[in-house]
Amino acid sequence: MVVEAEAGTSATPTVTGATAGDWAARTVAAAGTTPAITYVTSLTDVAAYTANGGVGGGAPATDARVLTYTVTFPGAGSYDLYARMRVGAGGASDDSYFYANAFGAKSATAPADWVTANGLNNVGYVAGSGLAVDGAGGSGTGVWKWVNMSKFIVNGSAATSFTVAAGALTQTFQIGAREDGLDLDKFVFGQTGRFFTVTNLDAGTQGSATAPVAFVPSGPALATGKGKYLGSAYSTAQSLYFDKYWNAVTPENGGKWGSVENTRGTYNWADLDSAYNRAAKIGGVFRLHTLIWGAQQPAWLPALSSADQLAAINAWFGALATHFAGKKIDFIDVVNEPIHTPPTGLVTVGSPANPTGSVDPTGGAYINALGGTGTTGYDWIITSFQLARQYFPAAKLVLNEYSIVNDGNSAAKYVTMINLLKTRNLIDGVGLQGHAFSTGGTPAATITANLNTVAATGVPLYITEYDSDGLTDAAQLAEYQRVFPLFWEYPAVKGVTLWGFRVGHWRTAQGDNLVNADNTERPALAWLRTYVQGTVLAAKPSSAASAGIFAYPNPATGGRASLSLPASFGQQAVEVALIDALGRAVLRQSLPAAAGGTVRALPLPGVAPGPYTVRVQTATGAFSQRLFVQ
Repeated sequence: MVVEAEAGTSATPTVTGATAGDWAARTVAAAGTTPAITYVTSLTDVAAYTANGGVGGGAPATDARVLTYTVTFPGAGSYDLYARMRVGAGGASDDSYFYANAFGAKSATAPADWVTANGLNNVGYVAGSGLAVDGAGGSGTGVWKWVNMSKFIVNGSAATSFTVAAGALTQTFQIGAREDGLDLDKFVFGQTGRFFTVTNLDAGTQGSATAPVAFVPSGPALATGKGKYLGSAYSTAQSLYFDKYWNAVTPENGGKWGSVENTRGTYNWADLDSAYNRAAKIGGVFRLHTLIWGAQQPAWLPALSSADQLAAINAWFGALATHFAGKKIDFIDVVNEPIHTPPTGLVTVGSPANPTGSVDPTGGAYINALGGTGTTGYDWIITSFQLARQYFPAAKLVLNEYSIVNDGNSAAKYVTMINLLKTRNLIDGVGLQGHAFSTGGTPAATITANLNTVAATGVPLYITEYDSDGLTDAAQLAEYQRVFPLFWEYPAVKGVTLWGFRVGHWRTAQGDNLVNADNTERPALAWLRTYVQGTVLAAKPSSAASAGIFAYPNPATGGRASLSLPASFGQQAVEVALIDALGRAVLRQSLPAAAGGTVRALPLPGVAPGPYTVRVQTATGAFSQRLFVQ
């Protein structure tokens, strides 16, 4: 049974074509082959009402917020409720409504009469999916999608099916407004036990007695056998068939401070461990994302003093190091978005009337705990990397930022940060987010020029969060073919990570997913597989000098080591520095000119035991090797 949402009535005049209480009927005009859609939308958030506790209340609060439908069924039996909806731009603030937990007229102020359908912003099934609409699905905001309300269990409620008795085929069904911004197009009561696809529900046709067969990818990972990795962000929504496509893993949200330590001193490792275990299972690269960021940090952090914030940061780093003791972390995004989202607690200056910005608690407000701008302008970044080097001496440390490849000014500022870290031997990689909002519409020449700017630092580059928009398959394919090779074939780029690939992708509304809800692959993914496997990457530039640096014995013993330099160095003087885990030069020496290949003594007077980096500077360039001192 198909029920059009705009057919509902309320305590005020009918909703069709007018405003009815706290509901309004609206129409999306026809476009191409897409027909017009008439739907209802709630106008007022339940926060405006005091009944039942305001936001989070368990009932609509007033009769004007209830819509009533009269439904005549073709026969008795049990039916599941399906709803076609669109969640507004507010996401989690636009994604809930009430529906009656049984047929019949309900009280607008009785929570026992209603199911609170909340958390609808990241669930559902969209057109093109051959899967049965069953359970949560993985669609996002801004798209028309179907949700099986009887299977979508929220707030501890039980599965809610509706029973129609023989001789009582005409029933009353009701819904109630909860949050504004949620659009409802239609409802379907489908026979319990049958499987309804989006196509069935859109057309009002009967479901199947057997579940549709979903597409199963065959693998292997696209970059198998290549000199660069190709990975994806990992979460529950992105986990299915992950190993059939990717050989590198980045936790999407599970590694962010606010996700792990929402309550101070209590750590939730579940999502982070899931991502790590997937990387271990596939034998792939694991990237930990992220330690310091001006977003998604714990809500309790801004209220602390700077001293207590620094103690909390050390505790956070220490807890991670302890949790991963004995496990290999390949890369760590130490500081995320230092240009665009620093942990200042201030918003960007918005107007002459507000020249200093206003306090934004979502920013964390803990930059001063890390040294603030200090003498370099970026002391807080240096401190973050010093701590990371201390707690994670074996991991490659990365700075990560977006909108660098499309903005020369940001690229120049980024280079300044990178070089400050490089001179202190604190950085091992540079992360460049490759999001569609940065690359879309940006000429290839601009992207390449900015890559050149950052690559000139000599620090390896990594594309950390790639996606390309594509509301149509053709548009997405064209953008992948235009942008992806600029990154994949760039010599300084050592790996690429997509920021999700399945429906449920953070930009599902923009069509950035490569895999549909029924597991079928979009054309851009089919092209990507062929392109990656068929592209011969340029060989790494050889460097006889760097390949020939050798410090031994390693570990150094007795306060001495020896340094052998390659013959290609020729007759030249050498500057040697010993850099500790915090990036400090604990020893500097000038070694006199000598023939290349000569073994030179490297005294280590008073150097404490621990991990160090031997940094060698010659007229030819700078080279380094790790050295452990006992």
